[in-house]
Amino acid sequence: MHWLYLAIATVFEVAFALGTNATKGFTRLVPSIVTLVAAAGGIYFLSLALRTLDVGVGYTIWTGIGSVGTVVLGVLLFKERLTGARVLCFGAIVLGVIGLRVAAGV
Repeated sequence: MHWLYLAIATVFEVAFALGTNATKGFTRLVPSIVTLVAAAGGIYFLSLALRTLDVGVGYTIWTGIGSVGTVVLGVLLFKERLTGARVLCFGAIVLGVIGLRVAAGV
């Protein structure tokens, strides 16, 4: 269950990051509320995952997948630039997440 909780937490993490952009400095009410709910949801499900996972592994995977998901959706939704160097760096994050998953052994 801890991997499922972590996956749900990362969905909330991506929603939080994208929502923060939409709040325009927390001056827009609905996006601000969605962003705060997403932040709370992400932290809640991360806390459930950390019942079993080491905090270093769980948190790093949460932020790593959240970062990559945010980048992908930022490119698709906001037309942000994706250069070769960025792809290489994000690939390193993905490999690190996979390595941590394998090394966690749970």
